[in-house]
Amino acid sequence: MTWFTPEIEKMLYALLLGGLIGAEREYRSKSAGLRTMILVCTGSCLFTILSIAIGTANPDRVAANIITGIGFLGAGVIFKDNNNVNGITTATAIWMVAALGMSIGGGYIYLAFMSTFIVLIVLIGLRYIQNFIDKANRLRNYKIVYDAVENDLMKYEKLFKEYNLVALTSKTQKVGSQVTFFWLLRGTTKNHDAFIAILLKDPVIQELEF
Repeated sequence: MTWFTPEIEKMLYALLLGGLIGAEREYRSKSAGLRTMILVCTGSCLFTILSIAIGTANPDRVAANIITGIGFLGAGVIFKDNNNVNGITTATAIWMVAALGMSIGGGYIYLAFMSTFIVLIVLIGLRYIQNFIDKANRLRNYKIVYDAVENDLMKYEKLFKEYNLVALTSKTQKVGSQVTFFWLLRGTTKNHDAFIAILLKDPVIQELEF
């Protein structure tokens, strides 16, 4: 009896495809990298193989719970930072890698390879398009602290409007004589940089975050 069974072959395929996607995530320094993606893909493949093998009356009874488990795993890599939500792409990649493992475990090897090719195009190729869009429409948080007796809000509102920056949210906080303004502004990267350059030269501003 040879050790290289069809099941072992499927596991090796899962290791390969999970490793390809995991390598891309690892290169981007994401929370779910090489080892995570390999384990998700091979684990999903193994559960699918076992589901088919032991669930003779209902062969999908084990594999059906993979999606539920992956949902909890994916939720763990999503976090909110100020007005930005990070980790959604990595969570979706985990979900897709699990699907690849199930595809291999079910014997759809060609489908798994073609799907991996599509995933890599989305993660690598479309990144350049996304960067172009981000430069044309970037969100940035600003915090300005200054002495209320020396300046007023209208000056800065006129300034960011002059640089074609749109305020999506704003908040004002006053403590003693100090006034703090928070803005979430939308605009091109070039306009943000020009606006920041003006703020950095303003001697009245006591504290600036962006």
